[in-house]
Amino acid sequence: MLFPAARYTPAAAGDEGRIVKRVLSLTLCALCLILFSAHAADPRPSILFALADDWSFPHAGVYGDKVIKTPTFDRIAKEGVLFKHSYCASPSCTPSRGAILTGQAVHRLESGANLWSTLPLKFQVYPDLLEAAGYGVGYQGKGWAPGALGERTRNPAGPQFKGFAEFLKTVPPDKPFCFWYGSRDPHRPYKEGQGLSAGMKIEDVTVPPFLPDTPEVRGDILDYYFAVQRFDRDTGEILKLLEESGRAANTIVVMTSDNGWPFPRAKANLYDIGTHMPLAIRWPAKVQGGRTVDAFVGHTDFAPTFLEAAGLKPLPEMTGRSLLRLLCDQNAVDAERDKVFLERERHANVRKGDLGYPCRALRTQKFLYVRNLCPDRFPAGDPEMWKAVGPYGDIDDGPSKQVTMKRRNEPGIEKFARLALDKRPAEELFDLVKDPAQLFNVVNDTQYADAKKDLRAGLDLWMKDTGDPRAAGDTDIFDKYPYVTNPKRP
Repeated sequence: MLFPAARYTPAAAGDEGRIVKRVLSLTLCALCLILFSAHAADPRPSILFALADDWSFPHAGVYGDKVIKTPTFDRIAKEGVLFKHSYCASPSCTPSRGAILTGQAVHRLESGANLWSTLPLKFQVYPDLLEAAGYGVGYQGKGWAPGALGERTRNPAGPQFKGFAEFLKTVPPDKPFCFWYGSRDPHRPYKEGQGLSAGMKIEDVTVPPFLPDTPEVRGDILDYYFAVQRFDRDTGEILKLLEESGRAANTIVVMTSDNGWPFPRAKANLYDIGTHMPLAIRWPAKVQGGRTVDAFVGHTDFAPTFLEAAGLKPLPEMTGRSLLRLLCDQNAVDAERDKVFLERERHANVRKGDLGYPCRALRTQKFLYVRNLCPDRFPAGDPEMWKAVGPYGDIDDGPSKQVTMKRRNEPGIEKFARLALDKRPAEELFDLVKDPAQLFNVVNDTQYADAKKDLRAGLDLWMKDTGDPRAAGDTDIFDKYPYVTNPKRP
């Protein structure tokens, strides 16, 4: 019963109407309390998405790096789930972020497949969908970028705020939120010597085998580490605000990066150092912590994950798949998560004729198969400046680039310059067991004939099934989209 039983006594004349009004009033109040309680107990999780700008795997303490200190990322990993095989959709800021927001493969996003582009309004993004479902939405820092809004009235990541504290003030305590923190670290430029000044030692650096081991490169790596540590620190401050708000238990926290570090043969390349991303996800209310997942996941998986967690169905056009089962069921096994597909179109406008460097790739546990669709072009950009950045402009400028480019004819540097700057064959195949750094192309080695055949077929099928224009022979569509740098930016 809504109210306790009471002994009946006859009403005095004229009291019947007052009694009825009183009962109706109390009933209405009770219904309001019931509705308010249901609203206050909204079980949908909030979402905090922390995205670095140019941070590569395995540059985090929890992954075994002995120099860099990432206590925030390490904590999220230990209290949640650490992923060992997470990959961005494209090693370039704009398309990578577009794929995160839409849950779709980059080649489906038309102009959004390129750096400095627009993301057409017809491509729905998860912040808009969550906002329509009652979520408070916002972003701080770098959202979808760089590019121009086009038909959109705001950044695809949502309305912009100065910081998380300001955003939280706009979200009622009974309402879930979706917040995008887009750091600009560790994007270049760096202040030279910051890593050394922070106490890191140049002799402790492990120089990867695709870069020359020189003092300039070692110092450059330390400066990159310093910027990663700053991102980790700033994310930690946001986590502290989240915990102080009392919302941490039912908030999905994701910490990752958009693409690889800004060094030669890394960012803007489909090799692991350009596409393999750190990823940790925490959700105390639903996800058991202290776990490591070996399954292959991609950044297109974030949008369907967030929608499903909010009780919504992922859109049919999304090529990514929800991670909820992997997160919530520690015994989950997904046989289809044994590979990822990677791609890139135009990065910077650094080739005569505004041309890009289109590639597609298939990454499995044992192999990386890369298809360079225009091998007549320079992968890092023309040797002479075209319109943007400078020579070999797909490589961000800095000490490591300068050493590689300017000293390319020296005996100790020449092989690294070839790897980063020279033209590449139409196909590349790397045996990741024997060659984890992906330095030796074995595509013409007969012992890999069967693997090459299978990988070729797998990439062809994915391109066809996902509607890649290049699968249909449209070889220049992405080069025709304008390189947009007009003032109407997000």
